[in-house]
Amino acid sequence: MVKDDGAFAAGDAEGSHEPELDALRARVAALESERARPARHHGRSFLAAVLLVLGCLLAPLAVVASWASDEVGHTDRYVATVAPLAADPDVQDAVAGRVTDALMTRLDLPTLLADAAPADRPRLEKALGALGGTLEGAVRGFVHDQAKTVVASHAFETVWTDANRRIHASLDKALTGSGGGAVQLNDDTVTLDLAPVVERVKTRLVDAGMTVAGHIPQIHTDFTLVRSDDVGRVKTYVRVLQLAGDWLPVLAAVLIAAGVLLAVRRRRALVAGCLGAAVTTGVLGIGLRVFRAIYLDRLPPDVSRPAAGAVYDALTHFLQTTVRMVVAVGVVLALAAWLSGPGRRAGLGRRLWTSGIGAVRTTADRAGLRTGPVGPFARRHRTWITGVLVAAVLLAFLLWPHPTGWVVVGLALCLLALLAVLEFLAQPPAGDAQEPPAAPLPA
Repeated sequence: MVKDDGAFAAGDAEGSHEPELDALRARVAALESERARPARHHGRSFLAAVLLVLGCLLAPLAVVASWASDEVGHTDRYVATVAPLAADPDVQDAVAGRVTDALMTRLDLPTLLADAAPADRPRLEKALGALGGTLEGAVRGFVHDQAKTVVASHAFETVWTDANRRIHASLDKALTGSGGGAVQLNDDTVTLDLAPVVERVKTRLVDAGMTVAGHIPQIHTDFTLVRSDDVGRVKTYVRVLQLAGDWLPVLAAVLIAAGVLLAVRRRRALVAGCLGAAVTTGVLGIGLRVFRAIYLDRLPPDVSRPAAGAVYDALTHFLQTTVRMVVAVGVVLALAAWLSGPGRRAGLGRRLWTSGIGAVRTTADRAGLRTGPVGPFARRHRTWITGVLVAAVLLAFLLWPHPTGWVVVGLALCLLALLAVLEFLAQPPAGDAQEPPAAPLPA
């Protein structure tokens, strides 16, 4: 049987294209094989992972270095930190107790009334008699009341602030390995001399009729600021971190950024780096709270635990604030990187965001609200406007003096609000979405 001309033509065409089809199939198979086979970037990925881990581990050390440089190294910052302690009730009670104990050891109770001037004796007897109890208890209560009056006065706040300003250099030396002046490090204890407060209490006692207090020589009694067996061991590390200062935070950020740029999957590396820094810094914050409980539990009996807790909280307040700020920054950046990624859930979140704003825009259009020429301008320059808004918020964060975690959250919410306004303006009105032209009807 002989084939017709059409059959011969089809067969010739099929035969002539057979080599091309085979080559195309081979090429497709090779491309699919390359796509299925993961790219070998083991060395690059390993180096990126090492950089990210180093940056995350340096993040909490950078926080401590910033605290050591800012809190211990700068007098004004230190004074601003410890100044509120003068009004703390626990600190006032502890100072009044130390001053009372120091004065009671120097008062000769049997000859107290005998040495009082005849004109002052009735006033002194009235003051002591109102307290009741034994003579020793009455005198102790009277001295303690005078000490409480002194430490609760504005004069004590002035003395406390001025003394801490003068002794800041000594405190710096104490925390970094040596002591001297009013603040010293002896047997792992940082103490403050209360001699000026004792002198003011003596003056009040003399004015109240207890003239024998005027014969008491100058008393130097110590008030414990920090007491721990670990002070002597960690002071060297504090010194090293203080010298690192603001360079360690920069180094941690550079290491994380380098790890992200070197990674094969940069978005995933950015999320991992930000969350890693947030987690390690959060562990530091938890450690500070745990150490506080251990530190207070190991204090000797003669040290007021409430006052020591107040001092600890004041000295670590900037450290805790920085911890919360770094955690907030890490979480916000990781969330932003994830939401801008190609993931299914991230895409769903973006669609919900866009559709929600679109619903608001549709309602505004139906109500007769128009954006005028602002809408087309926002649509044409949306990318540039978004970059300007992000840069402005970043600049505000960098220029903010000592930002807190709430500042970070507030700036992030502010940026979201601005981006929502931009999305609202950039969406075309509902009437602008024209239907495609209908197909022409057959003749």
